Amino acid sequence: MTEEFLQFVWEQRLFDASQLVTVSGEKVRVADPGVRNRDAGPDFFNARVKLGKTLWAGNIEIHKNASDWYRHGHHDDDAYGNIILHVVQRNDRPVFRPGGEEIPTLELPFPPRILENYRLLKEATTWIPCQERFHQADRCKLKIGFNRLMIARLQEKTNEITGRLRQNNHDWNETFYQLLARNFGFRTNALPFDMLARALPSSIPAKHRDSLFQTEALFFGQSGLLHEELLGDDYFLELRKEYDFLAAKYHLRSMGGHLWKFLRLRPVNFPTVRIAQFATLFYRSEGLFSAMLEQADLREIRKLFDITASPYWDSHYKFSHPSKKSVKHLGEEATNILIINTLVPFLFVYGELTRTDHLKDRALEWLDQLPAEENAVISRWKALGVEVENAFDSQALLQLKRHFCDRRLCLECSVGTQLIIG
Repeated sequence: MTEEFLQFVWEQRLFDASQLVTVSGEKVRVADPGVRNRDAGPDFFNARVKLGKTLWAGNIEIHKNASDWYRHGHHDDDAYGNIILHVVQRNDRPVFRPGGEEIPTLELPFPPRILENYRLLKEATTWIPCQERFHQADRCKLKIGFNRLMIARLQEKTNEITGRLRQNNHDWNETFYQLLARNFGFRTNALPFDMLARALPSSIPAKHRDSLFQTEALFFGQSGLLHEELLGDDYFLELRKEYDFLAAKYHLRSMGGHLWKFLRLRPVNFPTVRIAQFATLFYRSEGLFSAMLEQADLREIRKLFDITASPYWDSHYKFSHPSKKSVKHLGEEATNILIINTLVPFLFVYGELTRTDHLKDRALEWLDQLPAEENAVISRWKALGVEVENAFDSQALLQLKRHFCDRRLCLECSVGTQLIIG
């Protein structure tokens, strides 16, 4: 039994209304349980409760034990001066307001099966707590909950982007460049790509947009990968020579090449290939940030990501190691992931902070138009019978798994609440 569980029972009105009596014997009738407060202060605001013949309006505080009132310091906090009812599992001592007046206390009665259902979810060791009973859930309610999940996911990304904006003195272009670079590393090399973008401000390669070779030299040089080996083929040595010249000109200091991960990656995902592709994207797409704001047609946006690495990489995955010829095109799946994780949240945040609602709407429309991601988490949801129609659905399900299922927040999940109530 947890305090959160009692709050859930109170909010959902799962108690036996006919058995509500204060410890002093007054009949209790709940006209309105109030509004749940998830910040500091009483647990529920603006409740309306009839005690005996008197209807009270005010706040509700809920504890597992009545003595928690003192353990939490509420007796010295004026914010708890207008509590009209103290709801507990066990009344182990009387409780008084900061002014000295005793607070009516209710030991909350509820069906034992609800607690048992909650306990089974909390103690489950399956992929998601409700996996064994997931088939019993109403899938329509799950889909309805996707909107709330997406709002939470975008809010999370909003906080990340606004924090980075402050670091960059509210430079939207630089922040977009950094976020795009981070996501170009996908999951395995996200951090080193992020470090690369911070080590090489976009203003420097922007001065060399007329030369893909110099753009590559800057990105590869700052990555540290040009100094991992003493010798290499002609292209490797030419890039290093060019980088050394540019590094001296701009007073650049490279990151450590050892930070990049190659192990257990498919060659097409090697950081050398991704850096080459990113250099090409930067070289070709001067107006990418502006296009994102001005272009509503997702098909036109996708064209901006229709890039291939420079010709050297047609026959290489790593420097100085020739391979079978294969054009290193960015690919549709990689493009979708970059749009989902970079353009969509960035467009939403820009619309939010500039109060441009049509940009926020466009971001959500793009999620509806993009196919669902293909990864292990989404595959498991599909195996449970969940229909994943587009990227909006897959993003919502990723949020559900990471922030609710993994943290066992079943009381805040539409599926969990269904199964607990039974």
